[in-house]
Amino acid sequence: MSNEFKQISIKPGFMKHNGGVLFRTISENEYEFKSIINENHLNAAGITHGGYLSALIDAGAGTAAHRAAENAPCVTISLDLKFIGASKAGDEVIGHTKILKKTKTLIFLFCELKCNNKIITSGSGVWKILKVKPSDLGPGG
Repeated sequence: MSNEFKQISIKPGFMKHNGGVLFRTISENEYEFKSIINENHLNAAGITHGGYLSALIDAGAGTAAHRAAENAPCVTISLDLKFIGASKAGDEVIGHTKILKKTKTLIFLFCELKCNNKIITSGSGVWKILKVKPSDLGPGG
């Protein structure tokens, strides 16, 4: 298993538009992701907007849920966030996700975002594992 960060924002969409997210697997239950804060991620106070940090956790922790679910599609059911500290343009923000419990249909996890080795956001969430029928995949699926 490679421990290198890989870009997961490949397809056009919200997170690619916002600078992308790099992701890596640490273990079966632990994952990391990171991004660099850009000027367009800032709020009027000059610090990273909470909405961007929310989207970053949703993308990074959601990818962790997806990987923990053997690459099955997953959707966010709930995401409870605590904003604890701040980051600014040019900062690297690293997320660490721990899978707490996995059932046949749900994944429960905890995530922390750190900047300069200090926690700036923490979150706990629940993801639903979608059961995809082969017919949903289209021809050849």
